[in-house]
Amino acid sequence: MLGSITLPGKVTRDAPALSQMPELPEVEVVRRGLRTGLADGVVRRVEVREPRLRWPVSEGLETELAGRRLAGVGRRGKYLLLDFGGSTLIVHLGMSGSLRVLPEPAAPPARHDHVDIDFGDRLLRYHDPRRFGAMLWHPADGGPVEGHPLLAGLGVEPFSDDFDGAMLFRATRGRAVAIKQLLLAGTVVVGVGNIYASESLFRARIRPSTPAGRLSQARCERLAEAVRATLADAIARGGSSLRDFVGSDGRGGYFQLDCLVYGRAGQPCRVCATPIATRRDQQRATYWCPKCQR
Repeated sequence: MLGSITLPGKVTRDAPALSQMPELPEVEVVRRGLRTGLADGVVRRVEVREPRLRWPVSEGLETELAGRRLAGVGRRGKYLLLDFGGSTLIVHLGMSGSLRVLPEPAAPPARHDHVDIDFGDRLLRYHDPRRFGAMLWHPADGGPVEGHPLLAGLGVEPFSDDFDGAMLFRATRGRAVAIKQLLLAGTVVVGVGNIYASESLFRARIRPSTPAGRLSQARCERLAEAVRATLADAIARGGSSLRDFVGSDGRGGYFQLDCLVYGRAGQPCRVCATPIATRRDQQRATYWCPKCQR
């Protein structure tokens, strides 16, 4: 969840609390789709029909992008990074945003189709009914994109060599916050959203309310492995589609069909048959097995 953020040249505002937004697996699925569907494309034109997203679409984006070749599509946490030769278009999908790669000529824009980026034979269309997403231009002369205010404070990537049990153990020393809340914060490790935090903690046999500082190194090792395995499984299944999420090809994910605890309140644990427990923490539902996660 984003807090109060100041963007260059923009007014500070409190970002809305987001629940069930696309998380790392969903964003990674989109990234892979864009990398394949838009490879080496050159932008012919950009049409911004509605600039009022969570922060206004960068002014002059139409001029900045025209004629540029897409050099690659990266990801940092839940942010997509479209690299146009050193300058970067930073995209966040918010709660209801989607990026679709459409063949040209594409159908006329529908309601909530806010931005089109025309690559000639392909069209990248941004759709966002709730307008909690973001589309921001970071020019090359602004320095490395990793230093952008939205990215600079993020934790490590869960699939990087920097994330392991030893790192997690060090980061949790002296922390009284519940381990689930620490995972969700994104300042230690990014991309472990509500579904994936609940699932990872079940796999590691750790109760979500356990104070982070009480975890032993062995339990941190189990949790780091569980986080990676859970996110990898979710990516392989196309992410989770609870509300609005679809990939760049328009298909939804189906990881939620295989969840071990998330969304299964009162149902028998798949391991021990104990009814799955639930409660709400800071407007998010938490699920766990009272027996498996002591």
